[in-house]
Amino acid sequence: MSCLLVPLTSEDASNMAMIEQQCHQFPMSQMTIETCFGRFYHVIGIELNGGLKGFAIMHMLFEDATLMDICVLPQHQGQGLGKLLLGEIIEMAAQGGAERLMLEVRSSSDSVIALYKAYGFAQTGLREGYYQHEHGKEDAVLMELLL
Repeated sequence: MSCLLVPLTSEDASNMAMIEQQCHQFPMSQMTIETCFGRFYHVIGIELNGGLKGFAIMHMLFEDATLMDICVLPQHQGQGLGKLLLGEIIEMAAQGGAERLMLEVRSSSDSVIALYKAYGFAQTGLREGYYQHEHGKEDAVLMELLL
């Protein structure tokens, strides 16, 4: 498997939105994704066989970095692409001077939570009823990695 990590620009927003729609029941809109390009954002993608298969968005301000989204097409999940994206985001945050990388994840996303824990993230809190869910609301698990 030959994959490539690449910086993304606002011109990639439509492809990112298509990936987002395939990955999440309540995806970010293309308009929202388009707001994630600017001075305080770092957006990277992972290409495989010449096509975008996933991406990650990080917001960084001073010593705080936040993983806003990480997304890999369902048919390419389980191949280590998410790990590559996460590892690169962690490295970018550390090189950029961040002291911590924060994120939130759906409480039902056991495999994703396990991935974050494997990278050293610890749970720091819980936002009750934060996410929309097909049966109402779902909690958000807050996690943080000290860099």
